[in-house]
Amino acid sequence: MHDCGATRTRSQLTRDLGLARGTASVLVAGLAEDALLHEEPAPGHARGRPTQVPGPHPQGPVALAVDVREDAWELAACELGGRVTVLAVVPHDGTPQGTLGPLGEALAGHAHRLGSRVIGAGVALAGPIRHGGLVDIAHLGWRSVDVPALLSRRSADAPTPPDDAQGTAPAQGTAPAQGIAPAQGIAPAQKARPPLFVGNDTALAALAEARRGRLRGVRVGVHLHVDFDLGGVLVVDGHAVPGASGSGAEFGHMRIGASDRLCPCGAIGCWGTDVGANALLRHVGLAYGGGRGREQAERVLATSEEAVAANARALGSGIAALVNAHDPEVVVLSGHGVELLKRAGEALLAACEPGLMAIRRDAPPRIEGSALGWRGSLLGAMESVFDAFLTTEGLELWRKSHPDQACDTPDRQSVTHSTLNGESAP
Repeated sequence: MHDCGATRTRSQLTRDLGLARGTASVLVAGLAEDALLHEEPAPGHARGRPTQVPGPHPQGPVALAVDVREDAWELAACELGGRVTVLAVVPHDGTPQGTLGPLGEALAGHAHRLGSRVIGAGVALAGPIRHGGLVDIAHLGWRSVDVPALLSRRSADAPTPPDDAQGTAPAQGTAPAQGIAPAQGIAPAQKARPPLFVGNDTALAALAEARRGRLRGVRVGVHLHVDFDLGGVLVVDGHAVPGASGSGAEFGHMRIGASDRLCPCGAIGCWGTDVGANALLRHVGLAYGGGRGREQAERVLATSEEAVAANARALGSGIAALVNAHDPEVVVLSGHGVELLKRAGEALLAACEPGLMAIRRDAPPRIEGSALGWRGSLLGAMESVFDAFLTTEGLELWRKSHPDQACDTPDRQSVTHSTLNGESAP
C-alpha cells in the first residue's frame, strides 16, 4: 500500500502479492485494527459491491519530513502511502543555530501535538553527511555541524505547548497541521522522543525517485539534483551508493573541464560551480553565494537564453563523464535540472554527445526530468523514516505502544500544498 501510493484496490494488491482473498481479508482486518490502514471505496465506482482502496488510517503512523535548503526549510507530516501535509516553510539566516534552532522547536512542537502517531523525523540537508549526522554545507560555511545534537538541544529547550493547543506557536511561515489529527488515548508527554534520520538531499531525492519516480525498477541509474549548485549520486537497485563514510552523493565536486575556479568546498574546478542557481547569477553579473538569490536565479532561468544554455552545456559535459564511468540506464535531473532540460535540452545533448565513448554513443541512456520536481528530497526524508518503521521490529513497537486503538472511523484528510517553489504535494 505504501509503495503504490495508496492508489491500488484491495483486489489489485491481492493479485500483486499472490494471496488468497480470504488471507487478504484477514490481513486487512488486522492492519486496520492496528491503525495501520483504512479502506475507502474506489473513486468512480458505481454499481455492485464497492471496490475498496487501502490507504492511511486516520490514527496511523506519521513521519515528520524536512527539506533544509540553503535559504529555507520545509517541514511536512507524511502518512503511509506518501500523503503529505506541509506544516511550515520557513526562511533561515544560513547559520547552524539560526537554521536548526527554530527547526528543532518546530519538530518538538508537532511531535508533542501528534503524540504517539509520530514514528520518526527525517531531515534532508544540502551537503555531505558523515558519521550519522555531521554535515558540511560549503556555501554556508558549515563545517562538521552536529545536526542531531543541535536539533535535540533546541527541541529539549522548547516550551511544551498546552494539550488543547492546535500546535506550537507558529514560526514565520508555519501553518497549522490541518487534516492531521493528534493521537487518541495516549498523552503526548508519554511518548518517547522519536528517532531522527539525517541524510544528504540528493541521496534522499534519489531514494524517492527510485520508489516513486523515474528510477523505479531501474537497476543502475544516475540522479542529479540542481539547486544553488549540483549534487549527484549513483543509484543501484533502488539504493543510492553511500560511500565509505556516508558522504558519497557528491558528483558535483568532480573536476570536469578546464575551470580553475575555487569552490567553497576547498577544491578547484568543481563541476557544480558551473551548474545551478549560483552559476546562473554569476553569468549575468549578479551577486551569488550563501544561499542568496533564489528568486533572481529563477528569473534568469526564465529569461536569459545565454545563461541557461551555458548552464545546460556544463551539465551535459559532466553527464557524459558519468555515463562513461557508470553505464547507467537513465540519468534523472531534479530541481532546476528539470527546467534546464526543458528549455535547453538541445544544448545539453549537444555538449554530452562528443564526450561519450563510441560504445556509449551507440545506445546512450535516457536523460529525463524528475517525476517529483522539487519534492524529491522531502519525500526521500519521509522514506528514510518509513524504511525503519516498516520492519518487524518497527511494527512490533507500534503495536505495543498502541494496544487499544479507536474504531476505524476515518475523517477525510485535507492536504496543505507545498508553497516552496510553487509545487504541489502529491
